[in-house]
Amino acid sequence: MASLDDLLPEVYEELQRRAAKALRSERAAHTLDPTALVHETYLRLAQTPDYTWVSRGQLLCVAARAMRNVLIDYARGRNRGKRAGNALRVTLSPDVGAPEPNVDVLVLHDALDRLEALDAQQARIVELRFLAGLTVEETAEALNLSPRTVKRDSMMARAWLIRELGTNGTRT
Repeated sequence: MASLDDLLPEVYEELQRRAAKALRSERAAHTLDPTALVHETYLRLAQTPDYTWVSRGQLLCVAARAMRNVLIDYARGRNRGKRAGNALRVTLSPDVGAPEPNVDVLVLHDALDRLEALDAQQARIVELRFLAGLTVEETAEALNLSPRTVKRDSMMARAWLIRELGTNGTRT
């Protein structure tokens, strides 16, 4: 068991890479950079100071959820009163440069909530694979699953999300 401050130096660079990936599909003048996203994530994680972390993988798993929440809060604040065309967008592919249409992060958040009601494990896998950019092996370790299960559930969840979101990512 370790404190957040004990594990943070071990995962800081990894969190930076994950934040950069999460922000890669952003508009050029985006005001939230990877460092700010990591620091906002840390502040959210630090709100429970008595929490002890079992492993690096567990911290990355929880940090992925916290990053998602930071991005959702940022998008809601930014989009309040603005057109949907300026919405924060993400991709459904864990591979950089994949020919995947970008999806409005708020629409994706709502879809992930619906997926979580159907299959919580698939929703967590989507968070870790597609939003935080963890590999199949890292996701399997973080969730205590086999890589084969992660691959299967990733494909099923991705197909469900693509159908649910439609081709333009604006379906609600």
